[in-house]
Amino acid sequence: MVQASHTATFEQIPDLIVKHAAGVGLHDTAVFVVDVRETVLRRVTGVGPDAGQGGQEYPIGGSLPGHAFQRVEVLPEPSAGVSPGRRRRWWVAVTDGVERLGVLRTDTDTDTDDEQTRTVLRDLASTTALLLISKRSFSDSYARLVRTSPMNVAAEMQWNLTPPAAYAGQDITVGAVAEPAYEIGGDAFDYAVSGDVLSLSVFDAMGHDTTAGITANVAVAACRNARRQGASLTETGEQVERVLLEQFGGIRYVTGIMAHLEMRTGRLTWINRGHHLPILIRGNRWTTELTCPPAGPMGTDLGLPVTECAESLEPGDRLLLYTDGVVEARDSRGREFGKDRFVDFVRRHHSGRHTLHETLRRLMAAVMEHNDGQIDDDATVLLAEWRSGRQDALTP
Repeated sequence: MVQASHTATFEQIPDLIVKHAAGVGLHDTAVFVVDVRETVLRRVTGVGPDAGQGGQEYPIGGSLPGHAFQRVEVLPEPSAGVSPGRRRRWWVAVTDGVERLGVLRTDTDTDTDDEQTRTVLRDLASTTALLLISKRSFSDSYARLVRTSPMNVAAEMQWNLTPPAAYAGQDITVGAVAEPAYEIGGDAFDYAVSGDVLSLSVFDAMGHDTTAGITANVAVAACRNARRQGASLTETGEQVERVLLEQFGGIRYVTGIMAHLEMRTGRLTWINRGHHLPILIRGNRWTTELTCPPAGPMGTDLGLPVTECAESLEPGDRLLLYTDGVVEARDSRGREFGKDRFVDFVRRHHSGRHTLHETLRRLMAAVMEHNDGQIDDDATVLLAEWRSGRQDALTP
């Protein structure tokens, strides 16, 4: 199937999977992808402008496919009343590492539930994930299928610039989420791995329009450019400042946190360019802000000194970088969602009940609900968890 996929389009993926799945005794196989906001699962049919014409749709909440997606599990449909020897239907989460792409539906020849069956299902789902990843970057059909609302130009830029919203490897798990997904303007997150170092950054550009999106994009690009040339955190911040001044002449600025985490030792270093302080959660009990003297926002040319701060993480520590839209979202009575509620939500939902990425999905749904489904400012969270040798805890 992988060999045949090299010259296949996204529209041809469903038939390709059906054909090769049948060769190992799997029938009526179908692929469902999750939308940008992770609220629904949509079937890939290969037909129509979005390659989903005539396909079914399942909500993430309240459906068996949605449960398989949330829990990242292999789930059989109930077999009550099924005669022995009859086919059984399965739902399998489709993931690339820990990035959740959707679910796979398929029927086995019998209703047997054993480890061999589950292994075959996981293998097919894993291969399906690689096929989806290989096609989505150049497929407008994929982009249309995973959208439930029109996307503005700023959001179009941001989602094409940012890395995947989930990563796991080398003792670290990273997750990110941003709202309003279809109208995000000046927020951006970024992360990258180089050897044993994980780079993390969150930016919040002035304004909430296309120009804010452009400003945030320029900041991310300048940050990456400096980082890839081996610049220190301080030098990276200075380059972002310099590029923003060249492009906008001091009328546009960006706040941000830029950090490096040594994944072997847990040593965290970071700089604060006028942004909200990072939050550290330890042992799901102890929470603190990591203080660091702030320099000025990048693009203002204030000339304030930049301080590089450091912290030693302990196994299981979670680092939260965020923008003000998360804590400042207000309900109809003007009450903020608040930092305490934000941190408490992460602690309660990620205490073994849910994966890091499911916790973030639920967090942003709670923020949106608090603000009656519509927030006025961008809200972004970047969360990293350092596991220190516990590779088994990285993937579901």
